Amino acid sequence: MEPKPIRTHELLATLPPEWPGADLRARIREATLASGRKIVVLDDDPTGTQTVHSLPVLTEWTPEALVAAWDGAETTFYVLTNSRRYPLEQAQAMNREIAHNLSQVVHARGDEPVLVSRSDSTLRGHYPGEVSALRQTLEAELGLRYDGLVVVPFFLEGGRLTVNDVHWVQMGAELVPAAQTEFARDPTFGYRHSDLREWVAEKSGGRVPAEAVLSIDLRAIREGGPNAVMDLLSQARDERVIVVNAITYRDVESFVWGLMQAESQGQRFLFRTAASFVKVRGGIPDRGLLTSEELQTSGGEEGVGGLTLVGSYVQRTTQQLNSALELGGTLGLELHVSRILDENTREAEIKHVLRRTEKELQAGQDVLVYTSRELIIPNGMAQLEVAQQVSEALVEVLRRLSVPPAYLIGKGGITSSDLATGGLSVRQAQVLGQIVPGVPVWRLGPESKYPGLPYVVFPGNVGGPDALAQTIQILRGEGRIGGSGGST
Repeated sequence: MEPKPIRTHELLATLPPEWPGADLRARIREATLASGRKIVVLDDDPTGTQTVHSLPVLTEWTPEALVAAWDGAETTFYVLTNSRRYPLEQAQAMNREIAHNLSQVVHARGDEPVLVSRSDSTLRGHYPGEVSALRQTLEAELGLRYDGLVVVPFFLEGGRLTVNDVHWVQMGAELVPAAQTEFARDPTFGYRHSDLREWVAEKSGGRVPAEAVLSIDLRAIREGGPNAVMDLLSQARDERVIVVNAITYRDVESFVWGLMQAESQGQRFLFRTAASFVKVRGGIPDRGLLTSEELQTSGGEEGVGGLTLVGSYVQRTTQQLNSALELGGTLGLELHVSRILDENTREAEIKHVLRRTEKELQAGQDVLVYTSRELIIPNGMAQLEVAQQVSEALVEVLRRLSVPPAYLIGKGGITSSDLATGGLSVRQAQVLGQIVPGVPVWRLGPESKYPGLPYVVFPGNVGGPDALAQTIQILRGEGRIGGSGGST
């Protein structure tokens, strides 16, 4: 039975205090560096970098690219697959190819990767298909045997918490069970259960029953600490699914330190997680939000406006778009989905929006190009196919753009990835940090269309109603209006 929404303070009041003691993040970092192991994060859309900084992101996974990243990264690097954009079979093939190439790299070095399949914090994506493809390939090529698959959807910056195995989404003063949100009604990746054990059973088609899932609960994490975590993980054998409860970074740190002790005893784990786990497992220290001064660039012409491209259609994105359109000096240009999906009008629609965008940017206007807000799925077309065609239209606008913008924002996970690879020709970028909580900024590589330009990878489902408007103001150099505060 699905739980009911609850006031946040009421749920948190039932929990014991956090595990006390030493700086576990520093210990995790030191141990990871000493081990020589690298955390390799396969990201199913580019928003997974939304908690980290000073790390490389690859958009290609040739052996040569993986070697350079492995040898150059301190503890962690990302490989952007954008696999949520593709059907399951294609996503699995992509994961097998990456695992094969990575196996060649690590085998030559005598190392073993910590492999994280990073996915959506609201439980959408190709689970368990992607991790199954990774596990099968790595076990076959490296001669490994994984004891468990660890599932950690906790994402503090986005208000995604897990308590009593139920995954909650923060909405105002309330926590709402994830299955009762709009994210669970996703046409491609929808689900019915907020309890992670039941969610695993649902997504596995019953192959993994709920009662077979091992739960690492908050009382163990907070009262027993890392030793209790290690003891619980010792029960894992034969690829057992493990779900982790967490509501703070300290909870994840306590879990990870216990996990590393279990690994030191010979156990092996694969990971399917949201963004916050990666920050802890890589021992990545906190840093403040990026400032206007850090994001200034001389890439564009003097007096040219900035560009925001919006593809996500979730309600939160629409609210943020409407707020941003109220800013002075901004102009909205609608890309009509019905025309994009009609081969007779597609090219004319793209050209019309492109001409207007270039004219307004040159005049100093900040431009927001956004797809029409209604979700259209014509008969005979799958939702993923519609999303691809719409995203590709935004990519065409950016690819053909002849006016370098003062700044660039891609809004939506699939959208921002397609823009990076298809519109900007990015092969490698550097994660600078976050501009507002949960919203990463990349510095584009020299091979890209706009070398050195800060590119804001804005998830569709993160931030309050004014988050996009505030991001534009910061990029304009107007400072942090109202302040988001905190570290990422």
